[in-house]
Amino acid sequence: MTDPASPRVLLVDDEADFLESLGQRLALRGLPVVTAASGPRALEIINTEEVDVVVLDVRMPGMDGIECLRRIKEGHPHIEVVMLTGHADLQSSLEGMRFGFFDYLTKPVRLEHLIEKIQEAFERGRGEHVAARETFTDKLQEHMIVADRLASLGELAASIAHEINNPLAIISESAGWLRSRLERGDIPEEELKTTVDRALSKIESAVDRAARISQNFLSFSRGPDTIVRSFDLGDLAAEVRELTLRPAVAANIEINVRRAPSGEGTIVTDPYQLRQVLLNLVTNALHAVARDGTVEIVVEDGPEHASIAVVDSGPGIAEEHIEHIFEPFFTTKKEGHGTGLGLAVSRGIVEKLGGRLEVENRPGSGCTFRVVLPKSRE
Repeated sequence: MTDPASPRVLLVDDEADFLESLGQRLALRGLPVVTAASGPRALEIINTEEVDVVVLDVRMPGMDGIECLRRIKEGHPHIEVVMLTGHADLQSSLEGMRFGFFDYLTKPVRLEHLIEKIQEAFERGRGEHVAARETFTDKLQEHMIVADRLASLGELAASIAHEINNPLAIISESAGWLRSRLERGDIPEEELKTTVDRALSKIESAVDRAARISQNFLSFSRGPDTIVRSFDLGDLAAEVRELTLRPAVAANIEINVRRAPSGEGTIVTDPYQLRQVLLNLVTNALHAVARDGTVEIVVEDGPEHASIAVVDSGPGIAEEHIEHIFEPFFTTKKEGHGTGLGLAVSRGIVEKLGGRLEVENRPGSGCTFRVVLPKSRE
């Protein structure tokens, strides 16, 4: 006999053997279970029977799991949904976040782990455990930060490859030129040292440049763990400028770093998370300008707070959009050109670091996003 306090579970999967086996195993653990082999059948059951938690496969023929999730949440927002997938899929997880799933698990999933998630989802739906909701919110925020970082990494990849190829080409050309001169033996003895020094200087400079580019990229791609240390905002601004310089040059956009005459800009916080925020803001500014304009990164220092602002010469933000820009998944970019997570994630990171993210909109003449942070962490 099932416990009346147990969640009523709907399993939805187009693989009949998996559906039957998992249903039987959950039933043996005392969970009331009903099954559906398709999205439309799942919606029929939800409309006629009491369901607390849906365990839903992402990839199904016809109506897929994301569309089924959307319809469930439209008609029955109190029902919690745990998504299952056989493939790690960033786009599906982003879409699932958008429509409000409880969690996203990859097959094969351990039975105990699935039961634990079902119970947590049930408790969240009943509102009995505030801690469970807070855990979910924190986890969702972490997922969004990682998803946004992955999207930014993808956007940077082509640019980084090109930037690395430039110093490699200089190294190759300098080494080849030097080798050919040595093999021909046409370098006068009095010029030999000067010629070798000149070639080696070019090679060393190119190596330093490649190392700096790769180090910036690796620093940005590190995990989300918080590491607090003292650093200079101007140095951080210069790193982000270098990461975004190629797309700026390609669009004839001048991108500069400026220090306001108000101090050094030294701050104690997490440089890696702040780098993610600044890269988001600069990338957005480049997209806003589109072509033939300017983006300026301005560092300002005060007695207790320091700030770093991104000022663009684009068209500004439409009045009807300004109140929505920090909402997750809101974007005015063309489909496939943005996740809509950047500003929402950036504001969350800045607030976690004890600061605030401000916007100054100038319709028709540009926009300024300013990160204001305490100079030291308590």
